[in-house]
Amino acid sequence: MNNEPNEGIRVLALSVSVVFSLFFCIVAFLMSNSMLIAFDMAMIAFIQGLEHPFLTSIMKAFTTMGSFRVMTIIALGAIYFLYKRLHHRMELLLFTGVIIGSSLLNILLKMLFQRERPSLHLLIQETGYSFPSGHSMSAFSLYATLAFLLWRHVPTRSGRTWLVIGGSITILFIGISRIYLGVHYPSDVVGAYFASGFWVALSIWCFLYFKA
Repeated sequence: MNNEPNEGIRVLALSVSVVFSLFFCIVAFLMSNSMLIAFDMAMIAFIQGLEHPFLTSIMKAFTTMGSFRVMTIIALGAIYFLYKRLHHRMELLLFTGVIIGSSLLNILLKMLFQRERPSLHLLIQETGYSFPSGHSMSAFSLYATLAFLLWRHVPTRSGRTWLVIGGSITILFIGISRIYLGVHYPSDVVGAYFASGFWVALSIWCFLYFKA
């Protein structure tokens, strides 16, 4: 009986992984065939049309939250908490596997598609290929996995709700900040969410399968 909830979560995780992989393939196909230009230009015009010095400072703060340095600090803190405080070795394997795997997957996909970054209105400078967004993939992988691992340790329903809301807002605005600052197309961010969602869900399925 104790395995029934995990069985349901495994089925859900595998289903989400399949659906997100299909959605990523659709976005990648449309992007590769220049069928998302109108969508990208419309979203860029809308988001960058909101430009204001105060909003720019906020967006730079969010994009910093998705940077390698900040993500590394948060990841190391999470690793310490999982291993030293909770003594959860399996959870530690899941977390490190998701983070490392997401980074490698992003590098592989960038090399595969080799999409150049937009050059319309740059508020910051970035190098490397554009699709999918590395910041968005890292944010999704990190905060979604932390939410999954911390869920059972939050004693109240309201606390769990705020955990999900906080993680979702952080992921969303890190992605939006990349569009606002001019270093990614919206389809880069959407594709990153689907790619990372696929990897996180697949990793959770593997974690629950071997833990059962």
